[in-house]
Amino acid sequence: MKEENEVCRCRNRLPAALIVAAGLVLGGFFPGYYYYQSKINANYVTVKGLAEMDVKADLAIWNIKYVVTSDNLPAAQTEIARQRGVIYTFLQKQGIPAAQIIEGRVETNDLMANPYRNNEMTGSRYIVSQTLTVQSPDVDTVDKALRNNGELVAQGIIFENQYGSPVSYVFTGLNEVKPQMLELATKNAAAAAAEFAKSSNSKVGKIRRASQGVFSILPQIDNNQPENYSINKKIRVVSTIEYWLK
Repeated sequence: MKEENEVCRCRNRLPAALIVAAGLVLGGFFPGYYYYQSKINANYVTVKGLAEMDVKADLAIWNIKYVVTSDNLPAAQTEIARQRGVIYTFLQKQGIPAAQIIEGRVETNDLMANPYRNNEMTGSRYIVSQTLTVQSPDVDTVDKALRNNGELVAQGIIFENQYGSPVSYVFTGLNEVKPQMLELATKNAAAAAAEFAKSSNSKVGKIRRASQGVFSILPQIDNNQPENYSINKKIRVVSTIEYWLK
C-alpha cells in the first residue's frame, strides 16, 4: 500500500516538472529570439542617390527701363513717348511681337520737390522713366535682342543703371521632370547600396526609409553667376534612402 502511494505521488509530480521545464526552455528562447530580431532590424545601410539633368530655360523676362531728363516736363513726357515707340519698333524688328510686351506706368521725379535737395542743384529738374517688360518663351530671340540693344543707345535711348543682367531666364517645367529624376536618383541609390552589400557579404532588402531631397536649379556651366542669368541650366536632386540588409 505504501509503495502504491509513492508511485501516485511521483505521477502527480511529473506534469508539474514538465511545466517547469517547458517554462525554463521558453523563458530562454523568447528573449534570445527578440534579441536576434533586434540585431537584424538594426542592420541597414544609408546611401545617397544623385540625379542631374540638363535643361534649357523656356521663359525670358526682360525689364527695359529707360530714362529722360529735362527742365521742361511736357517736353520730357513727349520724349518718353517717342522713345517708347523706338523701343517697340526695335523689339518687333528683333522678332518680339507687341503681345509679349507689358508697359509699366510712367514715373516722374521732380528734383525740386525733394526736401533734401542741394540748393545749388545743377542739371535737369525732371527725371521721367518707364519700364517695358518683355515676357517671351523664345529665349534665344530675347537673348539676341539683348545683345543688339546698342542700336537703341545709338538712337538716344538711355537705360537706367541696373545691378546684374536685366534679363532673367526661367525654367518652368520642373514639375514635369521631377518623377523621372526621382526614379533615376532611386536607381543610383540602389546601385550604391548593392555595392556596399557586396563588400560586406550581405544582400540588399527593402527600403527602410526614404527622403526625396531638395531640387536645385544651377547654371549648366559654373561661372559664379546667378542661375537666372543662364539660358542653359542643370537640375540636381539628391535622395537619401535607407535599405535593409539581409
